[in-house]
Amino acid sequence: MQCHAQLSSTFYDCTYPNALNTIRTSVRQAVSHERRMVASLIRLHFYDFFVQGCDASILLDETPTIVSEKTALPNLGSVRGYGIIEDAKRELEKTCPGVVSCADILAVAARDASTLVGGPSWTVKLGRRDSTTASHTLAEIDLPGPFDPLTRLISGFANKGLSIRDMVALSGAHSIGQAQCFLFHDRI
Repeated sequence: MQCHAQLSSTFYDCTYPNALNTIRTSVRQAVSHERRMVASLIRLHFYDFFVQGCDASILLDETPTIVSEKTALPNLGSVRGYGIIEDAKRELEKTCPGVVSCADILAVAARDASTLVGGPSWTVKLGRRDSTTASHTLAEIDLPGPFDPLTRLISGFANKGLSIRDMVALSGAHSIGQAQCFLFHDRI
C-alpha cells in the first residue's frame, strides 16, 4: 500500500500562520547560546531523513516497544539538539495543540539554523506526519560513518536519492561550527 502526501510550503498558513516564526524564534535563541547548535540541527535533520525519511523517528525515546534510533552507534555522542525541537514543539502546542508535526519542526529548524549563520536557505515543504516507530537497526546500517570510504558514502547517498554535492554539503555540516580534530586530521 502506497501513501501519497501533498506537501506544501504553505501547509500551516490557514491552521497556524505563526508556526514558522515560532520555530525560528526557538532556533534563534538556541543558536545565540551556542553557535555550534547550527551544525547539530542540520545533522539531526540529516540523520532523521537517512533512516526512515523525514518522519522525526530520531526523536523517539526508548519504550518497551521501541528501540530508539538515539542509541544507534552512529548517533551516540554525535547527534544533539533534541531539546531545541522539544522547546519549539512545546511553544507551538501552547497555542495550537496537535497541529505542527515534529518532523516539520525538525526540517524547518535545520533550514533556519543554516540561514542564521549565512548558509543557504531552501523551501521546506510541510505537512509531514510523525512516525510512531523507530528503526535502530536501519540507523546502524544506513547512517554514514566518519571513516567510511568514499565509494560507500557515494553509494549510500545515491541510494537515498542524493547527489555527491548533497553528500559534501551534509558531510561538511560540521564546518559550520567546530569539528573534532580526530575526525579529519589524517586527511590534511
